Amino acid sequence: MGKMFNFRFGRRLAVGEESYDFPPFRPPSEANSLLLRVTRGCPWNRCAFCPMYKHVKFEKRPVQEVKQDIDTARDYTGGNVETVFIGDSDSLVIKRDEMCEILSHLHSVFPSLTRVTSYARALTLKRKSLKSLEQIRLAGLTRLHIGLETGSPRLLARMKKGAGVETMVEGCLKAAQAGFEVSLYVLVGIGGESDWEEHALETANVLNRINPDFIRLRTLTPQPDTPVFEWWGEGSFKMPGPETILKEQRALIENLSVTSQYLSDHVSNYAPIDGSLPGDKTKMLSQIDTALERLADDAAYKADLEGMRYLRRL
Repeated sequence: MGKMFNFRFGRRLAVGEESYDFPPFRPPSEANSLLLRVTRGCPWNRCAFCPMYKHVKFEKRPVQEVKQDIDTARDYTGGNVETVFIGDSDSLVIKRDEMCEILSHLHSVFPSLTRVTSYARALTLKRKSLKSLEQIRLAGLTRLHIGLETGSPRLLARMKKGAGVETMVEGCLKAAQAGFEVSLYVLVGIGGESDWEEHALETANVLNRINPDFIRLRTLTPQPDTPVFEWWGEGSFKMPGPETILKEQRALIENLSVTSQYLSDHVSNYAPIDGSLPGDKTKMLSQIDTALERLADDAAYKADLEGMRYLRRL
């Protein structure tokens, strides 16, 4: 049996002469995955809403160092691993041959793998050739988690996302063409109290163009050390309340024409709205309508939802 150690925490392990560099963040859907760090930090690191890598210098880890971490993980897990998440924010910025070498070693060490996933930026995907992406997919990377956040060009620019709508669409479609499962993140509330409808409708339009495998919802919460937090504090950004967030989500779902899994798999969200589109659309809209009716009639329920914004973290 392997030595007992949980390789699913975002911190550094050091035992004797061995060390292991954990990614500090991973999607909730990767809670049971082995975490493997290929890059440190974010090559963009300017998004107005995101504090995740603000104090981490971006680095590409040497391939041999990553392979040593894979070997260390084998020693501590006994080699019984089914899923792996690769961090940090944009691992595909490394060279194709380096990524393929890492993936080849990963699969040779863990032949039981069924899924290997990574964060990726749409701009990086756009810049990669289709052939390079196909080779990385064949080497064993199966799913990409990509932050769309919004389909509004104006809001993408305001939030300093570093990619416009056409880059988002082209990058995601290229990833899908290469054979990856595409998991897109939408940040409800990013338009504030005033621009929720613009955000919902234009995001639906972009999602319809991409038709991703997964649509994953997050609710914006202003975080310290971000411009959004400063805007919120000075009053130039008004954080939408639960009713507006739910109305926004309703408009988004109502205007989707995709064949995607829609998932509210994060503590930030006000209501657990999940389903397969288009089949579950009516049920999902009904769930939101029920929540909105309860908000109007139940003061305690409304207070509970209002209080959630102070408990969330990205």
